Amino acid sequence: MTDTIIRVAARGDGVTADGRHAAFAAPGDILNADGTLSHGPHHQVPPCRHFPTCGGCQLQHLDDDSYAAFVTDRVASALDGQGLSAPMRVPHVSPPNTRRRATLHAEAKGGRIRLGFSEEKSHAIVDIAECHILRPELFALVTPLRGFLQRLGFKRRCDIHLAMADQGPDITITGFAPEGLDAAEAIIAFCERHKVARLSVDDGMGPETRWEPEPVTITLGGIPVPLPPGAFLQATEDGEATLVAAVGDAVGKAGTVADLFTGLGTFALALPARVYAAEGARDALLSLKAAANGAGRQVFAEHRDLYRRPLTKPELDRFDAIVLDPPRAGARDQAEALAQANVSAIAYVSCNPASFARDAKMLADHGWRIDWVQPVGQFRWSTHVELAARFVR
Repeated sequence: MTDTIIRVAARGDGVTADGRHAAFAAPGDILNADGTLSHGPHHQVPPCRHFPTCGGCQLQHLDDDSYAAFVTDRVASALDGQGLSAPMRVPHVSPPNTRRRATLHAEAKGGRIRLGFSEEKSHAIVDIAECHILRPELFALVTPLRGFLQRLGFKRRCDIHLAMADQGPDITITGFAPEGLDAAEAIIAFCERHKVARLSVDDGMGPETRWEPEPVTITLGGIPVPLPPGAFLQATEDGEATLVAAVGDAVGKAGTVADLFTGLGTFALALPARVYAAEGARDALLSLKAAANGAGRQVFAEHRDLYRRPLTKPELDRFDAIVLDPPRAGARDQAEALAQANVSAIAYVSCNPASFARDAKMLADHGWRIDWVQPVGQFRWSTHVELAARFVR
């Protein structure tokens, strides 16, 4: 008996109408009785030699149409699990080689340095020789970083966090903090040669900057914002632009907006309204304050842990609209208060369709409805999906 793959499930497996699962299957593939696949029109040749071993991508076998459908279905399926539905906008999918932040893993083994992403469902490291998701400026550092670690006498494992700042690549090494004059000279030589904007190390006591010839910034809403080492950024510039546009559309002409879990101010600095911005990470909040004050923007930033101290209904009622952009866990307690608030609209940005759907159900139970959802696939060829949604009453 043969079955046709009709969709791709949340973890990346292809699924037939009767519930059979097959790894690395695309919609339209035929699942044969013996478990083998006959590829259909939406099954493409993966562009990278490291697929599917490398954990950086799970879905390179999907063509553009089926991957875009997967991005939308991830959100729709999560909502359906809560008994909800919503109009879906055309999904935005980031192009290849646009990822501006990533964490690579390094290991010294057998006299050589392995550097890359972890294997899928493993701690083993794929020593990458190519990458179709990283920006070229970041991938260009991979081979030099191997030699750099070798020169520093690296003997174990560490993580290397890469990000593209306004001034160039920003590198934070965690789990390895070389000391001494030789290490300092090696760092200077490496950074000068490869035009690194900043290099920091963190041995568990917090980042310590070893190279930063000029203050490192990231431009948000047209304003340069001081960028703390390891700070959160949206994965791609085009994905960020899509989310910012969706949030602006969701809040409309609101005169006062609360931006909750504001981070560095991705949305707060892009809105023309007067903005109250709450954030639990102090470094990020101080950066936002400095940027907003320097640009004369109407942003009041408060250091506030919204998990321990969510805004109350009376506080929320002071605003025309709310922007909510929580971490993967969602914002259950904040959503509970928000469900009862008297505001005109809620813009909910999420990197986890499951926690978004849970919070959306709470809002729906109090009379809110989802006006629309904008699915976003910033993490191209992965199962991670983001979204922005507008809630109204």
